Amino acid sequence: MNWIQLKITTTGEGIDPICGVLYDMGITGIEISDKDDFKEFLENNRKYWDYVDEELERLKTADSCITVYLSDDSEGKILLDEIKTAVSALSLENTMFYTENMKDEDWSENWKQYFKPLEIGEKVLIVPEWEENIPETDRVRFVINPGVSFGTGSHESTKMCIEEIEKHLKDGDSVLDLGCGSGILSVIALLLGAKDAVAVDIDPMAVETAYSNLALNNLPQETYQGYAGDITSDNALCEKLAERKYDIVLANIVADVIINLSGFVKDFMKDDGTFICSGIIIERKDEVRKVLENAGLRIKEERVMNEWAAFVAEKGM
Repeated sequence: MNWIQLKITTTGEGIDPICGVLYDMGITGIEISDKDDFKEFLENNRKYWDYVDEELERLKTADSCITVYLSDDSEGKILLDEIKTAVSALSLENTMFYTENMKDEDWSENWKQYFKPLEIGEKVLIVPEWEENIPETDRVRFVINPGVSFGTGSHESTKMCIEEIEKHLKDGDSVLDLGCGSGILSVIALLLGAKDAVAVDIDPMAVETAYSNLALNNLPQETYQGYAGDITSDNALCEKLAERKYDIVLANIVADVIINLSGFVKDFMKDDGTFICSGIIIERKDEVRKVLENAGLRIKEERVMNEWAAFVAEKGM
C-alpha cells in the first residue's frame, strides 16, 4: 500500500486543538514537532550546544508541524478532505496543509545501506549487527545496532577516545565511563582487555542502551555496572563511584560538562590512572585545558581532529 503524507503547519497554540480533532476522528498515529518546545530545549540546555549544528539552530524559527499518514486510496482521500474541513473550521491563524505521496517502503530499514563496518585506530572494527559480509581481520569487533544507539563511533571525538583507549589500556584495567551514551567506549574497553567497567549517564535510556550493546557483544553482565544520575549533584552516586579507583576514566561529552566534571575526576583515578576526555570543540580547548590543570590534572597529550579536541591527562604531582 502507498500512503499520503499530510503535514499541517501551525502555531504552537494550534497543536492541541488540531490533535483533538484528529483524535476525535480516530487518528492516533501522529508526529508532532513543536518549534516552541524545541526553542525552549535549546535555551534551557546551553551546555549541550557544542553538538547543535546549524540545521538545528534553523529549526528554532520553523513552524510547528503535525504529520499524519493516510492510505493512498479512495477512503484515505475522503478522510483527507474531512481532516482539512474539520481543521479549517477551527479558524486557527497560520495553519497550512501540505500533502505528498509516499511509496510503501520500510524507511527504518532503508538507511542501513549507508552504515558499513568502520575501522578505528589499529585494533577496533565497529560492525552494524546486520552486516554479513565482514572481511577477515585481526581487529576486535564491536557489534552495534545504530538504530537504537546514542553513538556509533563515527564522530571524531569518539574516534580519538577509542584510539587513546587502545594506547593506554592494559589487560585487567578497570574503567569508568562518565556520560556513557551507547556505552561504546566502555564496552570496547572490555573487548580490548579491561577487567570491568562502570558506566554513568544522566539519561536512564542511555544506560539501558549500554547494557544492550554489552549483550550484543556477548560480554558477561557481571563485568559491567551502569548507573543513571548526575555525579555533580548526586552525592550518593558520587560517593559510590569513589569507593574504588579506576585505571582509566573516560568522558566523551561536551566542553561544559567536562568542565563541571573536572573537580571530581581525581577522586576516581588511581595514582597512576589516566583520564581521557573529548567532545570539545577546538575553540574551547584552551579553556578546558586550563580548568583541568586547575583541578590538579597534568595534560600528557592534546589531540585535534577536524573541529574537535581531546586530552589525555594524569594526576599532577
